[in-house]
Amino acid sequence: MRVLHGTTTVGLITRTAAVVAADRRASSGTYIAHKAVKKIVRIADHAVLTTAGLVADTQVLASLLRIKASEYSITNKARIPIRSLASYLSLILNTYKYVPFIVQFILAGYDDRPRIFNIEFFGDYIEDKFAATGSGSPIAIGILEAEYREDLSEEEAVQLAVKAVRSSTRRDVFSGEAIDIAIVRANGIEERSYNLG
Repeated sequence: MRVLHGTTTVGLITRTAAVVAADRRASSGTYIAHKAVKKIVRIADHAVLTTAGLVADTQVLASLLRIKASEYSITNKARIPIRSLASYLSLILNTYKYVPFIVQFILAGYDDRPRIFNIEFFGDYIEDKFAATGSGSPIAIGILEAEYREDLSEEEAVQLAVKAVRSSTRRDVFSGEAIDIAIVRANGIEERSYNLG
């Protein structure tokens, strides 16, 4: 089941990093509620989550993921694998499928290599090379499909992510304002912002 929420987020991997991007517009129906919302949430020093859906649901689930990552780190003296975070989030979403969280995520990170997981409404998830979520995703995924290559450099991946989100903001009224980027590498996370100009 594909549920579209008012935003556009994308993720893709290179050989050295996972790159995610998201617009900044928050909408409530057709009303633009805010123009500077951060939709990329840091979970740990090697993992981020892009968000599409209800803000309160996202905040609760992001907090649970942070706790799980911290608990794993303390217990095992190591960073939690990204697949374990995806599986944990999937379990929570599926447990509450009859009173669901209204969310859709891209979980991106770096454990032994860059990874992204597309995590859907009821908890189904898939690891992939690129993904898009939200109401602008049909436009963004077309850009990614046409232009993604496995040998993209980090900078090429950033520019492709920006292009995909920017394209969606031209046709999707629920996406807009600016674009935030997170680049997740083995040694940490770099954040950037771009104007839509």
